[in-house]
Amino acid sequence: MAAEADQNPHVAHAVLDDTGGFHVTDEPIDLSAYRWEDWITFALFWVLSFVVFYQVFTRYILEDAAGWTEEIARYLLVAVVFIGGAMCVRKNNHIQVDFFYRLMPHWMQRTVSTAVDIFRAAFLAYAAWLTYLLMQRIGSQRMAIVDLPMGFVFGAMLFGFTMMAFRAVQVTWRHWKQGYSVLERPETAIDDKSAIGGFEEPAK
Repeated sequence: MAAEADQNPHVAHAVLDDTGGFHVTDEPIDLSAYRWEDWITFALFWVLSFVVFYQVFTRYILEDAAGWTEEIARYLLVAVVFIGGAMCVRKNNHIQVDFFYRLMPHWMQRTVSTAVDIFRAAFLAYAAWLTYLLMQRIGSQRMAIVDLPMGFVFGAMLFGFTMMAFRAVQVTWRHWKQGYSVLERPETAIDDKSAIGGFEEPAK
């Protein structure tokens, strides 16, 4: 095991001591991979978890369900999805189809992948604009059960779309600088995801 660990850096170093004890040295925790939208999503997810737990507790333990929990949980889930989407765009984690790129010459790969990056950024920016217009239409409309503005929900969507568009522009710029995207070179997917900030060069 120790010899394998020396040859493969992805294998944790493990040794047996004189008494037969097994020791593993874990890699240090690195939080630098996370950006502030990740922490917002993380916090919203835990609030959502607490609301859902409270809903289950009041319904099945107290047998007196808190009516507001279902509505708030639904809207918190919306916020988690849209704000968390910015993290997925930044890390290039969304579903991608690269089969047809294998059949294209290099110049066509570069052209199509660049067009995909630009279209994605434009689509997300347009979605943010449409969400803003929708917020203007709903005005001061309130939620069905909880007396709070629906603007909070659409505001989370607007923030998520805006962040996704911003991160998409960063990813487009990074792909342009390095001369390829993960669509053209699927084997670089792990390196591409390591460029978490948008402008970092992928690991060599």
